[in-house]
Amino acid sequence: MKLIIAFLFLFAGSPSYSQHLTIVSWNIENIGKSKSDSTIGVIAHTIRGADIACIMEVVAGPGGAQAIARLAEALSQTGTQWDYRISDPTISSSYKTERYAFVWKKHRVKLVGNAWLEQQYSQLIDREPYYATFNFAGKEFTLAAFHAITKSKQPETEIKYFKFLPAQYPNLNLIFCGDFNCPQTHTVFNPLKKMGYAPVLTHQKTSLRQQCINDDCLASELDNIFYDTSKVKLLNAGVWKFYESMESLQDARRVSDHVPVFMKFELIYDL
Repeated sequence: MKLIIAFLFLFAGSPSYSQHLTIVSWNIENIGKSKSDSTIGVIAHTIRGADIACIMEVVAGPGGAQAIARLAEALSQTGTQWDYRISDPTISSSYKTERYAFVWKKHRVKLVGNAWLEQQYSQLIDREPYYATFNFAGKEFTLAAFHAITKSKQPETEIKYFKFLPAQYPNLNLIFCGDFNCPQTHTVFNPLKKMGYAPVLTHQKTSLRQQCINDDCLASELDNIFYDTSKVKLLNAGVWKFYESMESLQDARRVSDHVPVFMKFELIYDL
């Protein structure tokens, strides 16, 4: 009888897990052949609790694709099978071409169709967004991974085109994830906010300092995730401070100079 009660308790508790998802957005600095197996292991350990990871700054050469394949294999060794997609190199080469990647738990979500790079604004945005639509429990959402040009090059000149994307993809539930190199307080995000999009983080630094100052190891507010509040219910959000489990900040910076941003959410609409 005790075993039956325990089983029923576990079974009754399982729907609460199945109703929500966790996505993580991470600019993993120059993820390519320079990342050792131990570093890939650190990355896998950090994001293993997510259902989907949006990854920026994948090296454009073959080493980048190989690194993502190694990451998916390392994640699958944690006991859950993961799949992945990698973008072609971004089209514009005026700044720095690179790739994006999505990595996800196969039993939690299904990829719908093919992932694609933004075409309409590819000549106006140096590293055009990379989209992938996923199905979760019969509902769909589309992640748009993005890595803006650096602050010195005025990333708002790229971000300003994001206000057109909801109308360009009216049938998609867009979730923008990435390194915007710009805080969410910037006025360039106001058009999206007026449409009902909200950032998961406010006043949260996401890049690593060269050295910690009074235990403060984060430098600037650069990374975020924006979601449509009419379609997504935010349950939790924050950053995963992977550097706290490492021997030194220098060791952490060999993994990345950014921390991952996460959001836990429910889909609250039907297509």
